Amino acid sequence: MNSLVILLVAGIALLAGYLLYGRYLAKTWGIDEKAVTPATKYEDGEDFVPSSKLTVFSHQFSSIAGAGPVQGPILAAAFGWVPCLLWLLFGGIFFGAVQDFGALYASVKNDGKSIGMIIEKYIGKAGRRFFSLFCWLFTLLVIAAFTSMVSSTFNGFTKAADGSAALNFNGAAAATISMLFIFVAMAFGLVEKHHKNMKESTRVVIAIVLLVAMFAFGMAAPIYLTAPQWNYVIMIYLFAASVTPMWLLMQPRDYLTTFMLLGMIVGAVFGLIVAHPEMKLNAFNGFVLTAANGSHSYIFPTLFVTIACGAVSGFHSLVSSGTSSKTVRNEKDMLAVGYGAMALETLLGVCSLLVCGAVAVNGAVPADLTPFQIFSQGVAGFLETFGVPNSVANVFMTMCVSALALTSLDSVARIGRMSFQELFATDETDKSKIPVWQKLCLNQYFATAITLFFGYLLCLGGYANVWALFGSANQMLAALVLIGIAVFLRATGRKSVMLYVPMVIMLVVTFSAIVLNFIGNVNAFRAGTATFLVNGLQLIVAAFLMVLGVLVTLTCVNKLLGTKTSEEDEMKKEPSLA
Repeated sequence: MNSLVILLVAGIALLAGYLLYGRYLAKTWGIDEKAVTPATKYEDGEDFVPSSKLTVFSHQFSSIAGAGPVQGPILAAAFGWVPCLLWLLFGGIFFGAVQDFGALYASVKNDGKSIGMIIEKYIGKAGRRFFSLFCWLFTLLVIAAFTSMVSSTFNGFTKAADGSAALNFNGAAAATISMLFIFVAMAFGLVEKHHKNMKESTRVVIAIVLLVAMFAFGMAAPIYLTAPQWNYVIMIYLFAASVTPMWLLMQPRDYLTTFMLLGMIVGAVFGLIVAHPEMKLNAFNGFVLTAANGSHSYIFPTLFVTIACGAVSGFHSLVSSGTSSKTVRNEKDMLAVGYGAMALETLLGVCSLLVCGAVAVNGAVPADLTPFQIFSQGVAGFLETFGVPNSVANVFMTMCVSALALTSLDSVARIGRMSFQELFATDETDKSKIPVWQKLCLNQYFATAITLFFGYLLCLGGYANVWALFGSANQMLAALVLIGIAVFLRATGRKSVMLYVPMVIMLVVTFSAIVLNFIGNVNAFRAGTATFLVNGLQLIVAAFLMVLGVLVTLTCVNKLLGTKTSEEDEMKKEPSLA
């Protein structure tokens, strides 16, 4: 099969999903263009900041387009490209985009509250506390996986073929550019703050010029640090990103990053169009795969939790309801931000699969390369066909790959801090009556520090050891969020039936996957091959996730089955005609 045909089919399917199904959801649930959004109603210059559609879209897309759409499809390609493509498209259109849009919609309609607080409003405090704890544990896994991934990418030293130390120019140059992003983004944010009426076209031109300047400087002055040293630098950055105002760091950084990521996607798409390589991966390799060590991987549930962000991701709902909902200026922007950003991410997942197919060997994924190396080298090869020098193409792709993870990291650090604070939230308005320990837990600096501390401990085991548990927890979170959204829709008289099939499927998939992960870690301890830092911490987190998942599911489903719609309540109030 030619990759160009697959790309065209995927593009048409995603565009049709946005124009038809996305608009159907917006019309069915109801969009009020004249309504005052939470961003305007509660504008505080910190979290609630009314922003243009492009700014909010940039934040949403940059935050959700993490490592998942690159990593997942390439790892899952071991089962064959057909099941991967089908799950990407079907999941992206009917699962992921619906969840992202639904979470954003529910939050905007509820004063910008997070999904956890919405669950408390419609389900109860117990459900909210269970859900907040689940979210907080999940953010630790994201911080661990992505921090380890970024620090490995930035590592300025590698081993040469003879075992001696060698400099990694690509990673070091990308690290310099990424660090520049932080300071340039803050300067860009200050300029925007004092020139609120700046034309969008002017902002775009300034952003592109800054990107080119940062890229040139990074190529000229690479920073050489080890991976452990980068872990510390990243943690310091995440602390700052978690506590600084949205307009000062995260929004301008995401705005700048979006143009870089779009450049990467455009490069991949045009490369595929020009080169239109044949899909060298096997179409289907069977329902069960056997590894060299004799272990088995089953297409169910492995495929569905391995391809997470490109199809459906619970993390996206935390971004939709945790940060993006507080910056939407007009409700009509929600469709593009919620549904549209997810559709674009699914396209990125399809491109990753096609790039992998272009470099496949004997119908299989190259065994000697990581997913990021496969994607980076593949797209860099496409860019070279346009006359881009090899070193420039490789640094650009390395920078893009690291940006995918970094833009998710700063969002998840902020969301993790908020989830920790929500655990100890109280209805008491008199602060003098709140115990000292509770005040401490509600403090944003303490909440950030404790979140990053445990995230750092988990990242010491390496992202590869955390990814399986992260994928399972991510999809389980999606299932729980879908239930919460369904309760909100039903309680407010809106149609929720389109969420029932996705939520049931995701519950079955994720509980199966997380139980298998738990069993695998237990067996590792029995065999004497486990370590506490890797298997022990995962075992503890997996146990908590299973228990919390059951508690949240039972609480939400019980409420969903017992919730009467507003129309039903009105019918009961009306006098009988008999």
